[in-house]
Amino acid sequence: MKEALEHLGADLFLVSRDPEQMQAAMGTMDGIIDTVSFVHPILPLISLLKTNGKLILVGIPEKPLELPVFPLVLGRKTVAGSGIGGMKETQEMIDFAAKHNITADIEVISMDYVNKAMERLAMEEVRYRFIIDIGNTLAATKP
Repeated sequence: MKEALEHLGADLFLVSRDPEQMQAAMGTMDGIIDTVSFVHPILPLISLLKTNGKLILVGIPEKPLELPVFPLVLGRKTVAGSGIGGMKETQEMIDFAAKHNITADIEVISMDYVNKAMERLAMEEVRYRFIIDIGNTLAATKP
């Protein structure tokens, strides 16, 4: 979290297992972007939202999540999902990021490193996204 706040400039709260910290944060958030790609409870996230708050799911678990309707209705809260979007949405996101100096930390790899990258993913040793540099990999293999 320290890295996200200092290095990435994010204003965020990582879901805690500390009941006191969760209780103190309840009803304080305008929006949450949930990137988790495995089955997990979303009621704790919904509880963190203010009235009219939004929970946006971008991770895709292999099984459906349980959606508690009661706290959504009472709090006028919204749960939505988003994929990559079309060309227009992608360009809007790039323009927004450029305007606000939002950048991504990535690890550029060559195609011949993909198997090792997959091993690192399995061992949870990856901090940021891998970007496969296909163009330079192919150029390096030309005679």
